[in-house]
Amino acid sequence: MGIDYLKERYVNPYTDFGFKRLFGNEISKDLLISFLNALLHEEQHIVDITYLRNEHLGVLEKDRKAVFDVYCENDKGEKFIVEMQKAEQQFFKDRSVFYSTFPIREQALRGEWDYKLKAVYTIGILNFVFDENREDENYYHHEIKLMDINKKEVFYDKLTFIYLEMPKFTKTETELETLFDKWMYVLKNLPRLMERPVALQERIFERVFRVAEIAKFNKNELVEYEESLKVFRDLNNVINTAEQKGETRGEARGRAEGRAEGRAEGERKKALDIARNLKSSGLPVEDIAKFTGLTLNEISNL
Repeated sequence: MGIDYLKERYVNPYTDFGFKRLFGNEISKDLLISFLNALLHEEQHIVDITYLRNEHLGVLEKDRKAVFDVYCENDKGEKFIVEMQKAEQQFFKDRSVFYSTFPIREQALRGEWDYKLKAVYTIGILNFVFDENREDENYYHHEIKLMDINKKEVFYDKLTFIYLEMPKFTKTETELETLFDKWMYVLKNLPRLMERPVALQERIFERVFRVAEIAKFNKNELVEYEESLKVFRDLNNVINTAEQKGETRGEARGRAEGRAEGRAEGERKKALDIARNLKSSGLPVEDIAKFTGLTLNEISNL
């Protein structure tokens, strides 16, 4: 299968290859810096970043490992996990919190240590919406910190979770106002664009479109992107099919025993169906676990 250049000029950032092309390479780290500054413009200004090892093992050999899409630190030593989450999974929030523990624990010093920590940011670019916010179409930018419930004040400001529900971002080119708006527009629409929009005149977006142009890929990059794009499309097809089946089963069970329980069973069944199909397509078990939230043992037993 070759890529149809007439239909697709720029890389799809929802693919593993595309996301790392834009944000995960040393030669394009200025793009990540610009995106993070646009996202955190009221909190800080990042001057430089250093990419860190993205695979982390637990304290013990039997502990589960974590593999981040992009992991880096800024010039102040603050840590950033940036992930493109292509599909909804059963325990996504749990996984997100679990991942945040790795950059926290690795700051521990041997010997005398006063427990002072650098800030940790976990940023999720989501190709789905949270169920509890599905009806609020304008609420797509979530920023979460530890809060004192009674005072309604931030209790601890060094642990931040930011989630961007991309399907809810519907601004058109003429509605883009801030740099953050423009980055959201690029991430949402890049594979559908045939040229650089007039509204994106900043120099950083000139870089984005140059880095993202498929015609500039070498042979190895092109092969890698085609494979990444195939996995992305297969995942979408599997999810769409499983959703239809899962919703049907969940609705039937919901009528008999309650909507919540029926939905839970439908979600569980959907995750298993997705895992089973992805496994048959040859996707690595670790990637299937990331997409579905199932354990390695559950997937191995399918």
